[in-house]
Amino acid sequence: MCGLAGELRFTPIDQAPRPADLAAVERMTHHLAPRGPDAWGFHSLGPIALGHRRLKIMDLSDGSAQPMVDNTLGLSLAFNGAIYNFPELRQELLDLGYSFWSDGDTEVLLKGYHAWGAALLPKLNGMFALAIWERDNQRLFLARDRLGVKPLYLSRNGERLRFASTLPALLKGGDIDPMIDPVGLNHYLNFHAVVPAPRTLLANVQKLEPGTWMRVDRHGEVERQTWWQLQYGPNPDERDLDLEGWTTRVLDATRDAVAIRQRAAVDVGVLLSGGVDSSLLVGLLREVGVDDLSTFSIGFEDAGGERGDEFQYSDLIAKHYGTRHHQLRIAEHEIIEQLPAAFRAMSEPMVSHDCIAFYLLSREVAKHCKGVQSGQGADELFAGYHWYPKVDGAQDAFAAYRDAFFDRSHAEYRDTVQAPWLLETDVAGDFVREHFARPGAPEAVDKALRLDSTVMLVDDPVKRVDNMTMAWGLEARTPFLDYRLVELSARIPARFKLPDGGKQVLKQAARRVIPHEVIDRKKGYFPVPGLKHLEGATLGWVRELLTDPSQDRGLFNPTMLDRLLSNPHGQLTPLRGSKLWQLAALNLWLSEQGI
Repeated sequence: MCGLAGELRFTPIDQAPRPADLAAVERMTHHLAPRGPDAWGFHSLGPIALGHRRLKIMDLSDGSAQPMVDNTLGLSLAFNGAIYNFPELRQELLDLGYSFWSDGDTEVLLKGYHAWGAALLPKLNGMFALAIWERDNQRLFLARDRLGVKPLYLSRNGERLRFASTLPALLKGGDIDPMIDPVGLNHYLNFHAVVPAPRTLLANVQKLEPGTWMRVDRHGEVERQTWWQLQYGPNPDERDLDLEGWTTRVLDATRDAVAIRQRAAVDVGVLLSGGVDSSLLVGLLREVGVDDLSTFSIGFEDAGGERGDEFQYSDLIAKHYGTRHHQLRIAEHEIIEQLPAAFRAMSEPMVSHDCIAFYLLSREVAKHCKGVQSGQGADELFAGYHWYPKVDGAQDAFAAYRDAFFDRSHAEYRDTVQAPWLLETDVAGDFVREHFARPGAPEAVDKALRLDSTVMLVDDPVKRVDNMTMAWGLEARTPFLDYRLVELSARIPARFKLPDGGKQVLKQAARRVIPHEVIDRKKGYFPVPGLKHLEGATLGWVRELLTDPSQDRGLFNPTMLDRLLSNPHGQLTPLRGSKLWQLAALNLWLSEQGI
């Protein structure tokens, strides 16, 4: 778990290679220091320069330092993430005649690429973004894991390709016009701040799509391939499985995913919200023999009649399993004080209230351990959200999804954005409609689950957890995103997911492990009521952020701002988020990035 950066300088065919701008790579790399506080390094050779910031998790020795260079193989590697099955792959490579000088996963990637090329990627169980330079072929290979748990941002012009683990770091390299992309803005305002890859909010910055690799030579020629896609529907031998049969398979797969994510040279704790997902992680970790387990929970002040914590459930699990439990409660003034820092840590602006919760919780957790397991992904995989039954029973699945999930109608979007940024077409809606029309998910609810699992999940919950934990040098591991469990979930028919308030098959699996009190309860979230029910000092802060003339970028229609500010409690999205906060969050992110 680390941060990487680099540049490939392009060269016309009839000219000698041009050296990469190492100074730019150094600026990008050092901006990634929070992601990798333990060590750093650089490698520069002709048109390529790589930088790396290291968080020591798998191998604590200097043998796994990066960028890793193997002159015999002619390969150089910078890598962000964790490969959980690296011991098994290492043994395969030893059997093929390779030798190793280190004990971690980095060298396995380097030699695995030499042995198998791009065919290495399907062999990997883990989260990763990587850059490999082929010295003899003068080619750069970039790749991202199946579900985009680890980010990789790109900027290309006629002279070079740059890449980095975060968008703000990429900007530190210079030579990028941070112009807002109207299409990205349309997605942000409509699709709950999700801007699907390869786009970002900025026109001149892209991100590599999940499950995709890209190979670029020194002349700028690009080869690109999607190496993983999620298919829905049971295999032939699974069509007769009943709920009990699917439950057993889910429990076994989840147990394996949890166990393999304990592979580390440091202790790994759990972010414990008190819900089914994180509670199941604690129970399964105990089953696989983790006795001295640290758990962490966070809560906030109540607001608008809504409770700001779920301590009664997290305390129940912590007591039941005897964990070393840490409980953190945050006051309103600290939310306001820490919001700018949280937004500086975001690669792209995010509106979910969970962001500040994860940011402040990660600050506390990082005092005790370097790695945690977290329950992200279960709702998107096993149909835990309220809109799935609506989509399942709808004549028009796309319309039902749009009504339940999108933050605005197209008409309201038109009233929100000023003319220079306005798009006449419903771009975000068209994206979802096209996604629903793709083959591979025949049932309506499966179309929504596929969209949420491969797009929304990547650029909301997963990005949120990566950005907020890595801001404190903390590695978050997400067992529900183990690709074997993800592929299994996609094969389970919706009739075994939708009942019991959603996630039926996962809840049935949980009943075999954890106390029923945390299962038979109303669904909760990481609540931050003060950012949902804007009032008091928080409302004043938001008002100043949106009305300060120095913050006016000509994005939002003043009439709409007046309407929202005059009724801050009555302007909520279908997901019960504040439309006013969404606009303020964008302004805050742009300010914190110096845009």
